[in-house]
Amino acid sequence: MKTFTNSIGMSFVMIPPGIFVMGSPQSEPQRFDDEVQHRVELTKPFYMQRTEVTQGQWKAVMESNPSHFNGRGDSFPVEQISWEDCRRFIEKLNRREDTDRYRLPTEAEWEYACRAGTTTPFNTGYCLSTSQANYNGNYPYKGCLGGCYRHCTVSVASFPPNAWGLYDMHGNVWEWCSDWYGEYPGRPVRDPRGPVNGTIHIHRGGSWNYCAECCRSAYRIKRAPDFRLDFFGFRLAREAEA
Repeated sequence: MKTFTNSIGMSFVMIPPGIFVMGSPQSEPQRFDDEVQHRVELTKPFYMQRTEVTQGQWKAVMESNPSHFNGRGDSFPVEQISWEDCRRFIEKLNRREDTDRYRLPTEAEWEYACRAGTTTPFNTGYCLSTSQANYNGNYPYKGCLGGCYRHCTVSVASFPPNAWGLYDMHGNVWEWCSDWYGEYPGRPVRDPRGPVNGTIHIHRGGSWNYCAECCRSAYRIKRAPDFRLDFFGFRLAREAEA
């Protein structure tokens, strides 16, 4: 797959267009009612950042570090980041790079990239171990083995990537998406971007202090755009050139 690295060391991989089934089947354990399956077509390629935004990358753009776990090194994910903070970072990065292509991924793009062609609860299969992702191993997925609980974030890319070269799509920190939260449509959709307005935004992927269930590819959670805690971070998408 095509990749590129920008001026502050953010590495991206091109995600191809395609069709997938978003959401979870009713047979998937511990699913929620708002994960209704529906066919999604993404018609354009886009770039997805290979890791979560790191503290070093945040400092390079914002000249600050809001992270709770801020003494562990620049390769740890930046956290205590709200959706509004993401927007400010993106505005500054676009100016720095003389472009308008950086943005948050849509919820559909995020799940498509996370799954990387898989249809199981996790892109690792039915189970997710703490040797594959950073989450609270005291609470494994139904029928799966428990693991360790690290009580903190870990350096990005500490675990193997998914089939499309993306790291930490499960666990470490929750990742904001661009969408306002809304119910899924009951029909096939093309290039969905979520409701046109709302009061709460979507974030995905689970985090270091959440259970395995919350790391599922289809799991949805939402918070107000000014919400910040030490398990909220993000990764960027970037529009591909025409």
